[in-house]
Amino acid sequence: MTSISKALQGLKRFTTCDIGDALVKLKHPNGGFLDGLKMYSPGGGTSIYGPAITVKMVEMNSPGPTPPLHFADANKEGHIMYIQQPKGLPSACWGGLMSTRAQKLGSLGVIVDGRMRDAQEHRDMGFPVFARGTAVLGSNTFSRASEIDVPLQFKGDLWVYPKDILVGDENGVVVVPPSLLEQAVELCQERFEIDEKTMEALRAGESMGSTIQRTRK
Repeated sequence: MTSISKALQGLKRFTTCDIGDALVKLKHPNGGFLDGLKMYSPGGGTSIYGPAITVKMVEMNSPGPTPPLHFADANKEGHIMYIQQPKGLPSACWGGLMSTRAQKLGSLGVIVDGRMRDAQEHRDMGFPVFARGTAVLGSNTFSRASEIDVPLQFKGDLWVYPKDILVGDENGVVVVPPSLLEQAVELCQERFEIDEKTMEALRAGESMGSTIQRTRK
């Protein structure tokens, strides 16, 4: 098992909240938080952790390259697809047929910085889908895939790169650069132990102010 694989296993003990706080301490832009993205399927206590496959969407008539395969066919076992759709389109760029293909290929889930549709279909198959919103319209004449496995700027200095570790749960989505993975796990573990002591004190009736001051020096 490589050090990255080992650290990824360690990361699975923690939530996006834990990981985001750790990345803030490591001065990663916005704590790796992909603000505005939320889980639409399947819900509950679902969480996904895995390396990214990135897809850049463009408006249908935009110039530029076109991938040699449908982007849904670029999903891989044990990976999470991250799709960036142009802002302001009324259409979805991910739907039930695509989730069916991704699940067959062993994908862990899909994260769409844009819109998805067929929400119940994803839930029925138990396939994790995160998105910024929903739409009733398909991509059709609105957008197309342009590039696969390229760096994508989320906002400001926060980017999503191929093979970055994506984590999604009911709290939201964070992205972790492989170079920070081991440090993030260490900080998450430290914070977990502190939070356990803090919770124990609060349950015993201690005040929040004094407890925080004592446990988080």
